[in-house]
Amino acid sequence: MATVRQDGSPRISGIEVEFSDGDVVLGMMPGSVKLADLRRDPRLALHSGSEDPPKENPSEWIGDAKIAGRVVEVPDLERPLESAHHFRVDIDEVVLIRVGEPADHLVIESWHEGRGYQRRDRK
Repeated sequence: MATVRQDGSPRISGIEVEFSDGDVVLGMMPGSVKLADLRRDPRLALHSGSEDPPKENPSEWIGDAKIAGRVVEVPDLERPLESAHHFRVDIDEVVLIRVGEPADHLVIESWHEGRGYQRRDRK
């Protein structure tokens, strides 16, 4: 996850992401620097970790996913006594990148709130 530090520079932090009732949800420990970053500036970017495409058939690669948006702090109604802080991501942009079929190009699919869905093939 990328957030914006107090001085405006980027901060990269590991985070676990949950998908709950159609929402992207993040949890953070009290006092964490990423929590302070997001309370100050709610913008963030998430990037999935992925493995390299399989050599035998690169088109079977699941690909990479990226999400950008802003967070909104939400109460955790299922665990109200825990001290973690929970956020829902209001998504502005989603990008999926994978190897095409045949495996001679990349397929880049994206959705942006202002532009809608786009697909590009790049050699």
